[in-house]
Amino acid sequence: MRMMIRGWGLCTAMVLTIIFAHAQDKNIPKEYYLASGIPDSLKTDANAVIRYTMDDIIIKAPGREVLKHHSITTVLNEKGDHVGEIGMLYNRKYDTYADIEVKVYSATGQILKKYHKSDMYDRAASDDETIVTDDRVLLLQHTIPSYPTTIEISYEEDISSFISLGSWMIRPQEEIAVQTALCKVAVNPAVGFRYQAFNIVANPEKGTQGDMETYSWQVKNLKAAKPEENTLPWQMQQKIAFATNSFEYYGLPGTFDNWQNFGKWINGLNADVNTLSPARAAEIKKMTDTIKTDKDKVRFLYNYLQKNVRYVSVQLGIGGLKPFPATFVDQKKYGDCKALTNYMGALLRAVDIPSCYAIINAGTNERPADPKFPANVFNHVILCVPLKGDTTWLECTSNTQPFGKLGTFTENRNALLITPEGGKLVATPKSTMQDNVFDSYAHVTLNPDGSAKADLKFLSTGEYRSMYLGLESQKLDEQKAYLIRYLNLKQPIAFNFKLSPDKDGTKEMNIALEYDRLFDLAVGDKQFYKANVFDIWRATMPELEKRKTDYYFDHPMQKTCVTTIDLPAGFEMETLPADVKLKFSYGNFEASYLYDKAKNQVTSKVKFILDNQVVPATKYTEMQQYMEDIAKAQNKKMVIKKKV
Repeated sequence: MRMMIRGWGLCTAMVLTIIFAHAQDKNIPKEYYLASGIPDSLKTDANAVIRYTMDDIIIKAPGREVLKHHSITTVLNEKGDHVGEIGMLYNRKYDTYADIEVKVYSATGQILKKYHKSDMYDRAASDDETIVTDDRVLLLQHTIPSYPTTIEISYEEDISSFISLGSWMIRPQEEIAVQTALCKVAVNPAVGFRYQAFNIVANPEKGTQGDMETYSWQVKNLKAAKPEENTLPWQMQQKIAFATNSFEYYGLPGTFDNWQNFGKWINGLNADVNTLSPARAAEIKKMTDTIKTDKDKVRFLYNYLQKNVRYVSVQLGIGGLKPFPATFVDQKKYGDCKALTNYMGALLRAVDIPSCYAIINAGTNERPADPKFPANVFNHVILCVPLKGDTTWLECTSNTQPFGKLGTFTENRNALLITPEGGKLVATPKSTMQDNVFDSYAHVTLNPDGSAKADLKFLSTGEYRSMYLGLESQKLDEQKAYLIRYLNLKQPIAFNFKLSPDKDGTKEMNIALEYDRLFDLAVGDKQFYKANVFDIWRATMPELEKRKTDYYFDHPMQKTCVTTIDLPAGFEMETLPADVKLKFSYGNFEASYLYDKAKNQVTSKVKFILDNQVVPATKYTEMQQYMEDIAKAQNKKMVIKKKV
């Protein structure tokens, strides 16, 4: 299976299983069509088995490629259905397909269905955020009648425009086994072919074929594996990435032998679209004349951007890589990630503040670009403002992101700055626990019959702020269901929810709850309660003999909760949970409890800190025990009893 990236893909926001370049090999053993021919060792932990795949790639010249592929995959259960999904992304001007054929076989190798290009649905490769695009997609909708079912796919694609060659995806995820996988690349030496293996040791056999260099890979009997919690897909994908030093994209030649030269190509692409008209630039300059510092000017103009333009995906021209002109965005008040970032840069240029367009691979904990393997792995654009001694990063597609904060979407990875001298790979900032704060306060009033009222207040920054912002667009029932599930609240009989406007990047949320019975248990004259209305931390991890991969949280964090509980009239405290202090290599948890006899009131204080979102596999057992101890600590009960 071959995967490619077109454009800055999250601007496209199109997620598909894309299988490129297929053609048939007539000498395939019949056993690959029979489910009974799968070795038992390959069935273990597998939802599907790639029986045979052959990719034949010919790179004739920069930007010219012919891809042929033939694959046979047996789907073992419904969790493997996605392996048989078929979506072919293309551009009418630069891509052509031939000899498309899809066959579906029974477990015993009998043909059940046969499809060709005429059976496929051809539509624009767009989604709810994309209003127009040059890209199209061929889709085949089919159902798998029973299990096991074998799907054979073959076709050929001729491409006359590319920047990078993408990857030969040997095994896309853990629960897929591979019986036989072959790949052959024949390449014109003038293009400067390069490759790099990820998560697999697979060296090619090198040779020549006429004037072409050849590279051949073969992988056999690659077993499936059980997925581990909070493992990232790119940690487990086994693939060979391909690239060339020379390329041609939409008729524009370029060099990609290093990051600097690719940046020069992007510079040339953007050179005629990154300024405002002289009159408009003068207006922008006048707007900021009274602002004293450059940073405050950047802040003002970023706020102006957020209030006056909106994000939509527009994927036209130069493969979705060239931004719409800054003048277009200024007039129309919309654009995609490229256009809005370019526009923000133009606003700053109008007030003589330099900035750098920066391309990046976006997504929470996504794989960063490899400094040693220049290739187009990017899907998004942000802006870097190199102020003196205070570099500021801006996410220009968001109307709500705080100034100078990137968040999990683009933080802690390499971005390619497009400087006047060309491309320069630099690291984006990494958030700390102080950037992602979840502070909460609860006041609970208990009644003698166990009914109760609770008022909750939350003050959140960073990713927790973003989470609550996302609730604003949901219906009340959806908000209620989410918060009860997320906070692990007991089901209330009354629920009132209010979000307040932002204040200095902090989001306030208030919840008022009523319960007909809040206690967990009542025995005689005693009532048993949790000392907190909700759990500040809920995650637990399964015990593992040995963790293979690092464990990823979305971000570092700091969570606190102060709870006051007014005991009912006629009741007093009998037992309070003991104070707890827990630590592990990447965080700590504390809980303390105090009873004020004069007020007949309990105050609990709980704090959870995670100071690094990546926990090495070697620390998993320590973390698992730590999380289990937190769960036990939060489940401890306080006991109140009627006064004698």
